[in-house]
Amino acid sequence: MIEFRPILYVLGIFLITLAIAMAVPVTFDLQAHSGDWQAFFFAMGVTGFFGILLVLTNRTENDNLVLRPKQAFVLTTLAWVVLTAFAAIPFCASSLEMSFTDAYFEAMSGLTTTGASVIADVQSSPPGILVWRSLLVWMGGVGIIVMALSVLPMLRVGGMQLFRTEFSGQDKHLPKIRQLAGSIIWVYLFLTFLCLLGYRFGGMNWFEAMNHAMTTLGTGGFSTFNTSFMDNTSDFAQYNATFFMVVAALPFALLARFAAGSWEVLWHDTQVRGFLLFVAAAMFVMSTYQYMVNGESLADAVRTGTFNVAAVISTTGYANADYNIWGPFALVMFFFLTCVGGCAGSSSGGLKFYRFQILGSVAINQMRQLVNPNGVFVPHYNNRPLQNAVTFSVLSFFFVFALSFTLVAMMLAATGLDFMTAISASVAMLANVGPGLGLHIGPMGSYQPLPDTATWVCSVAMLLGRLELFTVLVLLMPGFWRW
Repeated sequence: MIEFRPILYVLGIFLITLAIAMAVPVTFDLQAHSGDWQAFFFAMGVTGFFGILLVLTNRTENDNLVLRPKQAFVLTTLAWVVLTAFAAIPFCASSLEMSFTDAYFEAMSGLTTTGASVIADVQSSPPGILVWRSLLVWMGGVGIIVMALSVLPMLRVGGMQLFRTEFSGQDKHLPKIRQLAGSIIWVYLFLTFLCLLGYRFGGMNWFEAMNHAMTTLGTGGFSTFNTSFMDNTSDFAQYNATFFMVVAALPFALLARFAAGSWEVLWHDTQVRGFLLFVAAAMFVMSTYQYMVNGESLADAVRTGTFNVAAVISTTGYANADYNIWGPFALVMFFFLTCVGGCAGSSSGGLKFYRFQILGSVAINQMRQLVNPNGVFVPHYNNRPLQNAVTFSVLSFFFVFALSFTLVAMMLAATGLDFMTAISASVAMLANVGPGLGLHIGPMGSYQPLPDTATWVCSVAMLLGRLELFTVLVLLMPGFWRW
């Protein structure tokens, strides 16, 4: 049987950390003389109580905590489910008086860095709620990076074992994985601060800049404006967002090594080089389309084209225009970019760019084999031959993602949603992008009109997508719980 004491002990530490984080929105509500500070104070007490209880009742004499693979699977899923439930308490207890269904959706959207919201009038929300949403995204972004660094390579989910060396800290500058994790957090903090300064210089006040900086680096996309970046931001602020959304979609382990002095590490990495070239090409195509087909000025075409491509492919979900009205070509392209996602080891979601590279390498090898049946062709990635286990893992991930997308879309359609809403919501939730397509859940809409059943389906889909599908689905196998 699985030993749950270490799992519950670590979960208790997470809950204590979450309770401490609730002090931040308390401070902002008190400063703004908002009565919602009481909601956060109550939630802090409840969350802290259960966290301390779990730590005290599951503490062991051995301080060197080591989790086995099965325990890591359980902890990863349980942490996101339980933390989301406690993070939802302030939404229920605040002046917004959200139902638990909507509150859980909002909290799950934050911690999974999806950025979908059921709050229609964001600008009228109390400051504590706005900060809490942004803080959930920011913490969720850190959690995803750490999970990609330490858990997923060990669990060999979707080909992530390919990055065991890259994420292990085997570098002369950063020799230990613990040191690498610390460096990643410092880089994350530093980039958040630089992004904040960019927003402030671009005309936002400190409160707006802080919230947008956290949700940009966390690739969550929660905004303090009802229309995201469409009406309330300068061109400089939008270009600042574009730059940092792309940066947040890069592997933070490599960014840490870059900051430590390995200047060539980013461009020499196959995934990063391919991703940046792909993003540049997509931005060029979309900007050209806006200029030549939709008749925007060159400056506006470049600004809207680059911004929205960065927002979708990084799975941040911001918008500075309603691309629902850009025409069929734009909708198809954004739908595809929604699936692609950023790099492995970043805070972004999606299928991850390296999986498309591996799939392309395998497809090219297959065609070579057809041309020369007697030849021996081995697919490579990052100048290394791909093991069959990695290839099978990636192919399995694509199949399970396609199957999950189909099932989620069918369940959403069964709740009464129209075809476009069901299809786009399914991929937006599984890819953790946030905005979908169509009238209601598009870049200028919200998920508030969805019925409760659809909202719960979306919450589960966000969890599945954020934890790379297999991490959650493996728990449903009866053999997992046997010896």
